[in-house]
Parts: sequence; structure tokens; C-alpha cells
Amino acid sequence: MTSTTMPPVLVTRRLAPGVLERLARSCDVTLHDDDLPMPRAELLKAVAGAAAVVTTLDDVVDAEFLDAAGPSLRIVANHAVGHHNVDLAACAARGVLVSNTPGVLTAATADMAWALLLAATRRLGEGERLLRSGRPWAWAPNFMLGLELGGTPLGILGMGRIGQAVARRAAGFDMPVSYHNRTRLPAEDEAGARWRTLDELLAESAVLVVTCPLSAATRHLMDAERIGQLPAGAVLVSMTAGVVDETALAAALDSGALFGAAVDNFEREPEVPAALLAQERVVLAPHLGSATVRSRQAMGGLAVDNVLAVLAGGPAVTPVG
Repeated sequence: MTSTTMPPVLVTRRLAPGVLERLARSCDVTLHDDDLPMPRAELLKAVAGAAAVVTTLDDVVDAEFLDAAGPSLRIVANHAVGHHNVDLAACAARGVLVSNTPGVLTAATADMAWALLLAATRRLGEGERLLRSGRPWAWAPNFMLGLELGGTPLGILGMGRIGQAVARRAAGFDMPVSYHNRTRLPAEDEAGARWRTLDELLAESAVLVVTCPLSAATRHLMDAERIGQLPAGAVLVSMTAGVVDETALAAALDSGALFGAAVDNFEREPEVPAALLAQERVVLAPHLGSATVRSRQAMGGLAVDNVLAVLAGGPAVTPVG
């Protein structure tokens, strides 16, 4: 097969090492070889005539995008679990399949949630900033006291794959776990956790981990009122941009209503709200949930699997919807 007969595929971001070789063997790949997103005008120009496109969450796939791609486009393979950047109805209307990369990043993201939880409860960010500042310090019985997790009630908002993995890891800390989904899971998927209404979950969660996907129903679900339902001195860990109102979170930290918080990704990335940057008791991470070599290679590999399957005339491996 020559390059002129290979289906054209646009990849909008540099992917993990080794991911694209398999795709390049059977497709004419155009790669935006950069860690930064493609500028919108460049993206709309580059997608014209593509049979498939591998997108990331920064690439908005809407009617304008689909019009620019034209009738040749068969699949949008989103390099993410989330897909709030894709207009699913517009894709369906044009017969364009949409896929995502579920499952392969579960362990890495759950590990990151626990890393942030431990950092927030033990004030590791504050401690490192203190040492790096060169300011004098000395051990003392009441110096930088944090919270212990053993026996502390853990709440999980969003009990999908990642939420279940977070719950399983809680067993090592002897933490009672509760969760909220719109519907209760089968017992075999609850990982020992108890289902609660949202109000019940918030009232009893000394530690709350937010893992539910962003949607119209969950945007700013954790607003000032709901953050205020948490017990005094609680810790909130946000693993999903847009579900926790960042302004309300900063205000709760400022008032002392929360002991601490941690945030892994942000509503207007790469912008981080100044109100959060000013808070000592919040741990801020630059969207590192799935940032392991294993997970990113698996995500890229799954995106490639979806593209190759659809271009071969089959269904997507992990379709959305």
C-alpha cells in the first residue's frame, strides 16, 4: 500500500513514545508534533479531508470542526475518558463515530487521587514550599499538624471505574467508604462502599474525592452551598475539572471551613485561578491523573485501535454513546 492510498489521519498532539508507529504503517498520518494544542484556525485547516482524527480534550469537535473536516471523516478518537469537548449529536447527525479511552488509565488516576489526598491531609505542599523558601524552621510538637486517615469517613462522588479504584485503595487505611451516583451500583461493583444520597454523602464525608465526569448536570455540582454541607474541617479532592466551583472552593479554604483541598485539573486550563494559587492549604497538580508512561501509552494505543478498527470497516473498540 502506498502513501497515496492510505487513509489520511490527523493526530492533534504529540503522543507517548511508540504509539504512532502502528498507525503510520497503514495510514497517512499528519501529526501536530507539539505538546501544546493546535491553534483553532490551524486545526480547522488540518482536519480537512481526514478520514479519522485523534483528538484531546482541548480540541473542540463541533459543527464548525465537522464542516471543516468534510464528508470523509469517519471517526473522532478522543485521547481521554471524558468527551465533553465533542458534540456527540453533531457527530451522530453526520455519521461520525466517537470513541474514548476508558479503563486503561483507571489505576494511575486512582493512585493520583490518593497522592493528592495524602498531600492535602499531611500538608506536604506547604512543607516543601517552606523548605525551598529558605525560611528558618524547627521541629516542634505542634508544627504543621495534619490529619490522619485511619478510620476517617471517605466519600466518593462518582463511582465509575476510577471511583471504584479509589474505594478499593481505602481498605489499606481502614476508612469507611460511602459513594453517590444517580443510581446505586450492583453490590459486586461497590467495592465495599455504601450508597448515599448526595446530601447524606456530603454530611458524613470528612474526606471527599470527586471523580464524576463533567456534564451539563454535574457542572459546578459542588458549589458553595454543597461545599458548605461537608463537615467542618473536611478535605476535598477534585479529579474532574468543572464539577467543583473553583471560586467557592477558594472561599471555603479562605474561611477555614475546609482543612484543605487538592485539585488535579482546572476549568480553564492552563489557567489556574489566582484565588487558589494564594491558598496555602490547597495542593495543585497540572492535570497529572493519567500521567504515567504505562497509562499514556495505553491511552494512545487504544485511540489507534479505534481508528484502525473503524477505517477497516468495523465498529469502534470503545465507542462513546
